[in-house]
Amino acid sequence: MKTTDSKNGLLKIENLQVEYITDDARVFAVNGLNLEIEKGETLGLVGETGAGKTTTALSVMRLLPPKVGRVIGGSILLDGIDIIHAGEADMRALRGSLVSMIFQDPMTSLNPVLTIGDQIAEVLIFHDRYNNRTDVNRRVDEILRLVGLSPERKNEYPHQFSGGMKQRVVIAIALACEPKLLLADEPTTALDVTIQAQVLEMMKELQEKLHTAVILITHDLGVVAQTCNRVAIMYAGEIIETGTVDRIFHAKRHHPYTEGLFGSIPDLTKKTRRLNPIDGLMPDPSNLPAGCKFHTRCPKCIDICRTIHPRSSVRDGHSIRCHLEGEGGVPVAGETAGGEQT
Repeated sequence: MKTTDSKNGLLKIENLQVEYITDDARVFAVNGLNLEIEKGETLGLVGETGAGKTTTALSVMRLLPPKVGRVIGGSILLDGIDIIHAGEADMRALRGSLVSMIFQDPMTSLNPVLTIGDQIAEVLIFHDRYNNRTDVNRRVDEILRLVGLSPERKNEYPHQFSGGMKQRVVIAIALACEPKLLLADEPTTALDVTIQAQVLEMMKELQEKLHTAVILITHDLGVVAQTCNRVAIMYAGEIIETGTVDRIFHAKRHHPYTEGLFGSIPDLTKKTRRLNPIDGLMPDPSNLPAGCKFHTRCPKCIDICRTIHPRSSVRDGHSIRCHLEGEGGVPVAGETAGGEQT
């Protein structure tokens, strides 16, 4: 297993490119993505459906669908380990111990014919964390208490639990070996608002207790404000804006797409008849537009946006990928549609 110095952070993704090959088209799901996360940090990854958020997480886990999805460029370093070139045996050892993932739907994430206790124990046994079954059972009880479930229910099956309880079980499985990185892919989508708040609060408490870094994939900026340290806005397979939560929510400068996301949120202090949704749809990932990927929907689009791919402009740790981020609104030099610097 190839490793490098990890002093620069827990996860470092550079110029990641992922595509899906189908019978009908070649789908460009992730396009030159750059992302970093420090140990113990919580990063909110935000964007519309189809932005490439889940594909990014699956790439880190090396769980892209075989023969369909593939990484065609870039690098992923996780705690100094080269994920792209790691062997499958190495990845099986890493999944669950170094990195875990909570998938979108708790209803389909559990094996219906195994008790929840056995499903948690399976992770512990696979990674040789305990010497005997007694120690494994003791740890299963600890994990269940940690996520707010009674150990007495460990011999019950998934169908005997509510949606919120199933999500707690899924989180228990993901955290059983105390991984350094947790990928949470919209973990509260299938839950009602009350249970969603409970699960998010529990995840926050566990993250602080175990010092686990978290990438929270979500559509909900309210969830991001409540749980995250930093935010990355994703569109058409690339990161278009990053910054601390304070910067993203309070700065005067934003990418036009981010402004559109905020404009779609109801403001309880103002009386309005309609929200202001972003016009148009996410571009077809099998036929992405030239230049800035957002220019077909952008109300601030200028000529350069249609042909030149913008570079990121960084000020005080706040990064925005937009031509209008130069001094005094002067466009920033970017890249051609083919990726060459101008």
